[in-house]
Amino acid sequence: MDQIIELFKHLINPSWIIEHGGLYLLVAIIFAETGLFVGFFLPGDSLLFLAGIYGKELSASFYDAPFIVLMLLIALAGVLGNIVGFWFGRKSGPLLFSRKDTFLFKKKHLFQAKEFFDKHGGGAIILARFLPIIRTFAPIVAGIVGMERKKFMVYNVVGSISWVFSMMLAGYFLGNKYPTIKNHLELIVIILILITTLPVLLKLVFGKVKVPHDHAKENHPDELTESNK
Repeated sequence: MDQIIELFKHLINPSWIIEHGGLYLLVAIIFAETGLFVGFFLPGDSLLFLAGIYGKELSASFYDAPFIVLMLLIALAGVLGNIVGFWFGRKSGPLLFSRKDTFLFKKKHLFQAKEFFDKHGGGAIILARFLPIIRTFAPIVAGIVGMERKKFMVYNVVGSISWVFSMMLAGYFLGNKYPTIKNHLELIVIILILITTLPVLLKLVFGKVKVPHDHAKENHPDELTESNK
């Protein structure tokens, strides 16, 4: 049990991930966070920012690949993650609305993503990339509401590239301009987490999401197409 807790601490520590797993672990985590509902707790934003700061080290550890190649590979992981989430939503998403809460799955997150998707339409796939938790469930909801595959893929690719490139380039340029920034990584991570999670926290505190008791019984993917317009 202690080993599991220790592993969990490492998985939510961007600095440890960059230093010990390199590009391979980074790609795996971005894939999990953007498509598998069990990955909602992973630190995607701060991880990408730190990956930019450690850009030179990452390139050196991956056959001296150019930085843009690293960003494209990570963005591809984000695209593939969303595809998996979308497929999961199409195949078995409605069952999630009737599923009981577990340690790794909270139904309220699914309804928050559904409400966000209803409000912003297809653009939610792009906006969700920049919102922790929401970005994990948005592609699943897109699958549930029956969003057109081609339309989803356009938003998926644009969203992943925008998210990955903006976060990593910000870290890369700041890291080059201020080399001593690596001495304050913990503070940076805390600030990033506060900034990126603030919208979600405000929603949880001040906004209420309706959770219909018979949602799973009353709705079917073919009927939930309003957001697809």
